[in-house]
Amino acid sequence: MSAPIVSLESLTNATSSGQLLRTARSGGGVSSSCGLSSRPTDMDEATWEKINDHPCFSEEAHHYFARMHVAVAPACNIQCNYCNRKYDCANESRPGVVSEKLTPDEALRKVIAVANDVPQLSVLGIAGPGDACYDWKKTRATFERVAKEVPDIKLCISTNGLALPEHVDELAEMNVSHVTITINMVDPAVGEKIYPWIYYGHRRYTGIDAAKILHERQMLGLEMLTERGILTKINSVMIPGVNDQHLIEVSKWVKKRGAFMHNVMPLISDPAHGTCFGLTGQRGPTAFELKALQDRLEGGAKLMRHCRQCRADAVGLLGTDRGQDFTVNQIPADVAYDASKRHAYREVVARMREDHLAAKNEAIAMVASASIRGSLQVAVATKGGGRVNQHFGHAKEFQIYEASQTGIKFVGHRKVEQYCHGGWGEDATLVDIISALEGIDIVLCAKIGDCPRDQLIEAGIRATDAFGYDYIETAISALYAAEHGIDLLQATA
Repeated sequence: MSAPIVSLESLTNATSSGQLLRTARSGGGVSSSCGLSSRPTDMDEATWEKINDHPCFSEEAHHYFARMHVAVAPACNIQCNYCNRKYDCANESRPGVVSEKLTPDEALRKVIAVANDVPQLSVLGIAGPGDACYDWKKTRATFERVAKEVPDIKLCISTNGLALPEHVDELAEMNVSHVTITINMVDPAVGEKIYPWIYYGHRRYTGIDAAKILHERQMLGLEMLTERGILTKINSVMIPGVNDQHLIEVSKWVKKRGAFMHNVMPLISDPAHGTCFGLTGQRGPTAFELKALQDRLEGGAKLMRHCRQCRADAVGLLGTDRGQDFTVNQIPADVAYDASKRHAYREVVARMREDHLAAKNEAIAMVASASIRGSLQVAVATKGGGRVNQHFGHAKEFQIYEASQTGIKFVGHRKVEQYCHGGWGEDATLVDIISALEGIDIVLCAKIGDCPRDQLIEAGIRATDAFGYDYIETAISALYAAEHGIDLLQATA
């Protein structure tokens, strides 16, 4: 099997500009990060313990930790107009897609194999490809096996919420610490445009009746989870002209009922996927429309902007899927769990996160202190670790950051096709990448060739590899300073 997703070497590779801000602030010597904590000041210790290594519930953690989904729950009790689980391509990433369905025993073997080979692994999730709560016997059997053999992994499920209330007590008993509920409406009149039917109480319901039942069950399930202290993330699919404006109301409802996080995702409506929305021409939102809605939702439940709309058999860091490295036929029947790599990785990451936090705080403080209006939109090629550490031609996505007087914040990501294969770039792919980077001022990457750099410049987008292997925020603050003629050492004095 291939090497770990993020090498320990890449996490510990400090660079000169990465030390510049810390050196300036400390008066000449590199400051120590000892004693720092990346826990937000407005978050209690118990909640922080639940999210600090969960890549979906913490944007900061997703730079360092990986998740895996096991496809043990194929049965589903609702039909969504944006979902079709019949088709699979190993190279596409969308919910409900799997290459192979697993039994609970096969899932255990796969979890052990991944845990042994991917030291970043921290969370096991069941996200279908149907509904984890409806196909409950398989979900429960899988969690019971994994909890016994790999006790140091968090357990997590995703559900549409229809069958959730009947299993909340069992989820609590099994120490399932995180639950994601897909909630696209709180008004059944909106819901009937999204859900053709549901199956509940041994009956099929359609239209407004189906939407009413689903809404009531989702709210009940969310309230029950909140009462038991289980963290909830709400996924909502943004469907232009159907529920895009209504999601503002959804945000209010779920926050009132204790949701920890709200994740608004763009509709995927490619006709090739065979979904109802795809075949009827319902478009998905643009990147600008999605960000505008997310910005309007600030102040409600904590927003998730780093979602990758993962497959139901995804493995690895968000934005990286190694699921094809761990198909059942590649895993020995007698694989045994070895926790040594994961424990060693966590020790290194604990130190690196403290160093990253120090660098990040320095960078954000510098940007926020500059009395300059306007913002800088930056696209970053990264393999993880919070660093600029990926070649432009190898990127399959770019993480998007915004620098302004409010600081530096992650605002989303843009998926692209890989430009470089075997040392050669594809011209047509580069055109698509440039289109995907519309509105971006600067691209940060570990390396970039003259040809793509020149074509980006022609499109009004600058690209630089001068900050390769720096922390992302440190690099962005240096760019921001240069952009506005700020003396970096004076600004941090």
